[in-house]
Amino acid sequence: MAVELCLLLLLFCGSTISEVQPIYKPPPGTLDFGFVPAKTYDTGAYHEPGPIGILFKIVHAFLYLVQPNSFPQDLIRKLAQQKFGNTQGDYQKAIYYEIGFIVSAALGLLFILLLPLVGLCFCMCRCCDNCGGEMHQRQKKNADCQRSCFATFLFVASLIISVGVLCAYAANQHLTNQVRGAKKLVNSNFKDLKVFLNDTPAQIDYLVSQYNTTKDKALSDLNNVGPLLGSRVQEQLGKEVRPALDAALTMAGAIRETKEALENVSVSVEVLQEGTERLHSNLTEVKTHLSNTLNDSACSAAQAASTCNIIRNSLSQLNINANFSGLPGVSSQLAKVNDVLKIDLSSLVQKGYAAFNDTPDLVVNQTRNILSAVPYIKNVLESIGSNITTFTKALPVQKILADLTIYLTQSEAYVQDYFPLVEQYDFYRWLGCLILCCVLVLILVFFYLGLLCGTCGYDKHASPTTRGCISNTGGNFLMAGVGFSFLFSWVLMIVVVLTFVTGGNVEKLVCEPFEDKTLFKVLDTPYLLNQHWKNYLSGLLFKNPNINLTFEKVYSDCKENKGIYTSLHLEHLFNINEFLNVSMYTEDVALKIEHIQINLSKIILLDEIGKENLLNFSSSGIEGINFAAYLTEINKSVTKVDLLSFANDLEARADQLPKGALENALKGHANNIRVIHNQQVVPLEQAMKYVKARSTLNQSIRLLKRTSSELMVKVKNVISAVNAAQLLINNNASFVIVQETKKYMDTIVGYFEQYIEWVKESIAMEVAACKPIANVIDTAVDIFLCSYITDSVNAFWFGLGGSSIFLIPAIIFAVKLSKYYRRMDTEDVYDDVETIPMKTTENGNNGYHKEHLYGIHNPVFTSSVEQW
Repeated sequence: MAVELCLLLLLFCGSTISEVQPIYKPPPGTLDFGFVPAKTYDTGAYHEPGPIGILFKIVHAFLYLVQPNSFPQDLIRKLAQQKFGNTQGDYQKAIYYEIGFIVSAALGLLFILLLPLVGLCFCMCRCCDNCGGEMHQRQKKNADCQRSCFATFLFVASLIISVGVLCAYAANQHLTNQVRGAKKLVNSNFKDLKVFLNDTPAQIDYLVSQYNTTKDKALSDLNNVGPLLGSRVQEQLGKEVRPALDAALTMAGAIRETKEALENVSVSVEVLQEGTERLHSNLTEVKTHLSNTLNDSACSAAQAASTCNIIRNSLSQLNINANFSGLPGVSSQLAKVNDVLKIDLSSLVQKGYAAFNDTPDLVVNQTRNILSAVPYIKNVLESIGSNITTFTKALPVQKILADLTIYLTQSEAYVQDYFPLVEQYDFYRWLGCLILCCVLVLILVFFYLGLLCGTCGYDKHASPTTRGCISNTGGNFLMAGVGFSFLFSWVLMIVVVLTFVTGGNVEKLVCEPFEDKTLFKVLDTPYLLNQHWKNYLSGLLFKNPNINLTFEKVYSDCKENKGIYTSLHLEHLFNINEFLNVSMYTEDVALKIEHIQINLSKIILLDEIGKENLLNFSSSGIEGINFAAYLTEINKSVTKVDLLSFANDLEARADQLPKGALENALKGHANNIRVIHNQQVVPLEQAMKYVKARSTLNQSIRLLKRTSSELMVKVKNVISAVNAAQLLINNNASFVIVQETKKYMDTIVGYFEQYIEWVKESIAMEVAACKPIANVIDTAVDIFLCSYITDSVNAFWFGLGGSSIFLIPAIIFAVKLSKYYRRMDTEDVYDDVETIPMKTTENGNNGYHKEHLYGIHNPVFTSSVEQW
């Protein structure tokens, strides 16, 4: 009933699943649906035993030695199908699988049967003064060695028994502690189940409410179809239009820069011409005066003729080098560019931008047929929301929740009522196991006291008949331990065999296959639990055994905290296509879109005046400027020769002449040249006015050279790009708009696809996460049955059985050792220590010395204990 109610509750999850396959899936705007409300489950279905876990691992290793065979899946299947025993091989396989337990149990039964019988025979034998019952001890040379060996072996055996008792006690106490603490774990599981039930409706409501987020976003986009669709169209057309307009605007800027460059060239050339012309005039004057001086008769003398000729030949160097006066002017080009700038090309391009930016408004005005579909789409979206809301209200969620809550509350109350009874029975179990441990402790006390008294009270100089009271008491303790061992060891072994067979088989047949999920594979065997159903779980839940739903898959999914919708494959029960089918209205919208005709011819990117203006600029003649001549003059020095060097050289040659007027005249000319250098050449090279003019001229000429390079081709490319963009707008706008409209509608559909995918993922991983169900199974099987009970029971029989087995050597060594501690009635008599015993008839047969003949008092009374 609980399973069916839970299934009905979670059927609602199917109401949010759709299998609509999108025709086109663009990257739509991402919607934020938030996080599905979910609480954390408190139960940690994992048990860490602590230090006693080492003992559990040892027991598991021992069980593997006893039963190394793999899990008998075939035998379990036949047993479940009631086909076990149909063939003789089934019994052989079962015996082969259980052979380890059978042999071990047989040995235990042999122990149970033989040990009391051996103890009875041993008691009767000692009563007849045999089997060590005769109170006489022969003295041997290796008596001390034998006594030490027997004491050591008994001590070792007692230690092993002690370890076994401690293991049994620890396992017993561990089980009790876990049972006492199990209530908290049980309550935690019930709490998680309540959270599971209480949170599921809220999670479902949250999923449903997020449909409004999707719907509101879609309606918002539909209400703004004009701006949104227009911006899409504008963006698509802008891939061609904007680069063309940008190129035209760039060319307009180039025209302005060209005008500025031409103006800078004119001004800079004028400044440089002014400076160089004055310098040229002064240098010409100096050169004339110097030439007149050299024509003087004094230069005809033999001593001055060669010097004057050298000076005369160097006069050609006394001239300007950079002649800016010979450069061609740019006034005609500047005039043409000014004529081009009379038309503001930038303003025309900006008008083209403005016209193109009005595209959304034009699209809105010419897409009335699309807008006519918006109310229809709105109605469809509203109807989908109404259908989902109607369906959720039709589901009996509250009734199912109430029934499940009542069932869970009753189960919790039942557990709470019977838990004290469980604790009471566990106390009885704990007390019984404690009594068994106390029996072994009592036997160990006798052995340890016997070893202590016998070792401490033993006197190697005393004869067997004169041993002290403490030594004799130690021997009696040992024999008491032997007696209790015979009395109770078989009882202990009965408990060991029963718990061994039960606990060992539970570990091998339940716990280990549960851990490696082999048990689930057996349960998932087709036609196992129902001979008419291939898959039992799907037949039970869905009445359809052909659905591949397995116990192992459900458990694994719940273990991973997946949603129960995914774990139980509830999609086989319900399909939401009829409630959330966007294809039902996309066809109508598509038909409307196919017949859209859009005319954007009103958008003029650049008129004919602007294009003519660009052509006029390309024919302005700037490409005809002699850029090489300008750059050559700019890079020349001011004069052909360094005037200072020339003046110094002139003065040096004047010093070679005879003293007189010619020498003085030449030196005067040298001084005049220095003055010209300082007053005219240096300013031309360093003054800011001329330096700036030279730099501006250099930059402007280079800019004009770049601009004029293939200017006609560049202008034609700009005009071609503008024409191509204009053609796209005029002729292909409808196609672009249709494509963008389809993408726009697909974006709207994409919102719902996002919602559907989010719902699927949420249901698969978050809604009704069934970890509590897996936790309940783990708590019941892995923790309670295996970790708490089976491991503790197995550790108990392991310790108790080991102690019981080592009682056998302990009995043997205790009987042997007690002979060396107890006071004897008779002893061997020797003439000296190295002679054989004397045979005197008065002392008795066989050389025995009778204590009563010599008046030796024996303080130890004869008791039933001594007769052992």
